[in-house]
Amino acid sequence: MTDSKLDKDGGHGRADTQRRGFTSTATTRGIRVEVKSTYLSDRSSPKDCSYLFAYHVRISNVGSETAQLVSREWIITTAEGEVERVKGPGVVGEHPVLPPGASFEYDSYCPLKTSVGSMHGSYQMVTPDGEKFDAQIAPFTLAVPNALN
Repeated sequence: MTDSKLDKDGGHGRADTQRRGFTSTATTRGIRVEVKSTYLSDRSSPKDCSYLFAYHVRISNVGSETAQLVSREWIITTAEGEVERVKGPGVVGEHPVLPPGASFEYDSYCPLKTSVGSMHGSYQMVTPDGEKFDAQIAPFTLAVPNALN
């Protein structure tokens, strides 16, 4: 259940008006990372302390130099303060190259043992001349609707 899309014209991608959730945006060296999370009630079991969240990521190159995503690091925190670090190559099996004006989108999932948590992290990028930098992923909330009220 992982989808990806490379949008070379920098368009806005799909409309997401029916999904409720939490969002975050960060820009590092011209790489903008936007994330929106949603709770998947039909794939969760609160009585078993099993909560599943989906998140949609859009990585856009709003800068002037091409960059390739080579790896990722996510830091996932539960409401109980448990922290898990997830590192790996690329995203959804891909290492997208983002020339200026291009964007890449994908969907993924995060299981939690609590009804509230958060995620943040970074994508490790490399320029054509071999310079590496971390594009930040701003913190965003994972929460069952009304859990924070």
